Amino acid sequence: MGHRIGKFIPFSVQVLVLAVVVAGGTAVAAEITADRVAGRQRPPGRGGGIDLEVQSLDGSGNNRSHPRWGKAGLPYSRVAQARYADGRGAMVQGPDVRWISNRVFNDRNQNIFTDRRASQWGFVWGQFVDHTIGLREETTAKDPGVEKADIAFNAKDPLESFVNTVGGIPFTRSKAAAGVSGPRQQTNLVSSYVDGWAVYGGTQERLEWLREGPVDGNMSNNGPHLLLQGGYLPRRDSRGDPGTAPAMAVDGMLLGRPAKAAVAGDQRANENIALTAVQTLFAREHNRIVDLLPTSLSAEQRFQIARRVVIAEQQYITYEHFLPALGVTLPRYRGYRSDVDATLSNEFATVGYRAHSMIHGEIEMSSDVDRYSTATLQQFERGGVEVTVEGDEVELAVPLNVAYFNPDLVPAVQLGPLLQGIGSESEYRNDEQIDNQLRSVLFQIPVAGNPQCLDGPTLPECFRGVMDLGAIDVQRGRDHGIPSYNELRRAYGLPARRTFRAITGEASEGWPRDPELTAGKEVDDPSALDFVGLYDADGKRIDPTSDAAETSVTRGVRRTPLAARLKAVYGSVDRVDAFVGMVAEPHVRGSEFGELQLAIWARQFQALRDGDRFFYRNDPGLDMIRRVYGVDFRRNLGDIIALNTDIPRSALTPDVFMAPAA
Repeated sequence: MGHRIGKFIPFSVQVLVLAVVVAGGTAVAAEITADRVAGRQRPPGRGGGIDLEVQSLDGSGNNRSHPRWGKAGLPYSRVAQARYADGRGAMVQGPDVRWISNRVFNDRNQNIFTDRRASQWGFVWGQFVDHTIGLREETTAKDPGVEKADIAFNAKDPLESFVNTVGGIPFTRSKAAAGVSGPRQQTNLVSSYVDGWAVYGGTQERLEWLREGPVDGNMSNNGPHLLLQGGYLPRRDSRGDPGTAPAMAVDGMLLGRPAKAAVAGDQRANENIALTAVQTLFAREHNRIVDLLPTSLSAEQRFQIARRVVIAEQQYITYEHFLPALGVTLPRYRGYRSDVDATLSNEFATVGYRAHSMIHGEIEMSSDVDRYSTATLQQFERGGVEVTVEGDEVELAVPLNVAYFNPDLVPAVQLGPLLQGIGSESEYRNDEQIDNQLRSVLFQIPVAGNPQCLDGPTLPECFRGVMDLGAIDVQRGRDHGIPSYNELRRAYGLPARRTFRAITGEASEGWPRDPELTAGKEVDDPSALDFVGLYDADGKRIDPTSDAAETSVTRGVRRTPLAARLKAVYGSVDRVDAFVGMVAEPHVRGSEFGELQLAIWARQFQALRDGDRFFYRNDPGLDMIRRVYGVDFRRNLGDIIALNTDIPRSALTPDVFMAPAA
């Protein structure tokens, strides 16, 4: 979804200095000064105060010795040598990726949840961070030199259950980075740092539009608040002409009315209602912090202090709650290191951070029934939302295909219940199985007149087009020259796997003798994907016809080993695509990840921490803000939800990244 969002700030940026003098318990704001060199060290402010250097919007100057490290608009780094068919840029060929998807990623509509109680905040927060640190540069059909590599769709595949009247699955290669000698490289359009990009954007032009005040190219007359409408994100037509608003990615329900797209720092804020809700939450949080600051400070000072705290909050939640909830443990922090390049790696962005199996097939929430009018509940049902009223409580279940590009639904269901609901249920298990709403009908618009088939076994009846995120994940790896699974393991210091059962941790990689299977054609037999055993977190077998089969399964046993299907697909372990092998691995104990994915996450998040001069544990300005203004960034996500919605803190779990115990 990478459309350019305007020119990036040049390296000669204006850097704000807030000199604060504390006298008799009163904070007196000194002047705002400017410096033409980002990251320049400054002496203390007048009167012994402390100067606060403002972090650039595009990441430049974070590292003083290497000011381009982590900067937006530059190529991803690489951990391993690029793998192209010709050594330069031609995609390596392999089995058709939809064919792989039907045999490996197909979950047959069976929910399998994490056994560690990680809530849906795992993937929701993960996407919010993803949209802060990475966005590949795309080409479009209108660009010269666009490279199409559409994915084959075979309607005669015995394992195919969807109809695709448009033929193949569209796929366009990422734009090749300009000025790169050697193998093809790709560009990251956003800053690599965990720096609130998704909230504030990376250009002065976008930020000016997002802030209250006129849009006239003069940042000095902006207010300290972010623009909200009734507490929700503004739309592209909120200031009049939507053509002058920042670019926002639109798809699905928004394709016919792009002017109604919500506007945020990152252009992907409308992808789903959970993401839109988090973007809204932190816009509200920014404004809440502004309102805590004395009006004796200028508007610019209040804005920059609030931005600094919001960035620290995002980092704090990511490192103190998000990563631990998923079982990612980093070495002890020893302070900022100027020799660490935080630039996002191609391997992390293209393979490691793609945890799409975690994404739940629907977003559920509950509230008092009198929160919504009867007319509103009827409107929800007409739009495909499942509504269940029990006594004085109403439960809403929003299938993913209703949640995609549907920003109107956020104020309709209201922010508090939506954010509370995200933490109320466990996310799906991070494995090779991907929900069909992602694996087959991503962002597709359902056929008219059948709103009750948007989930489960009847899903194919709703759609006539196929968009497979799992297949795209594999194809994107080939597009970006990601090495094979075993080559990537070696690059991360892990031994290569010599057998398919060594990849999956299963006892066998052969086909079982089973009368339900067609001998010699097992890989093409739909029965190969049957679930023959379902189990809960305590190892108790679950009746597949019971309600527990939809809510409590944490392990499923299929008629055939995954290793056998991988062997039939690839033949040799050295041909396995990196993404496929990574998601097929058994989890490391105490983690949501297999060995390779855990290694990729640990390396990248350590670099993002140790190579960030503005990391919250390396920033004395945050202590000053807390001491002078009483504003503390050390809040968990549940605290921030309660402070910015009508949901009381007591109605949320102590750590919203962990779902309530059954």
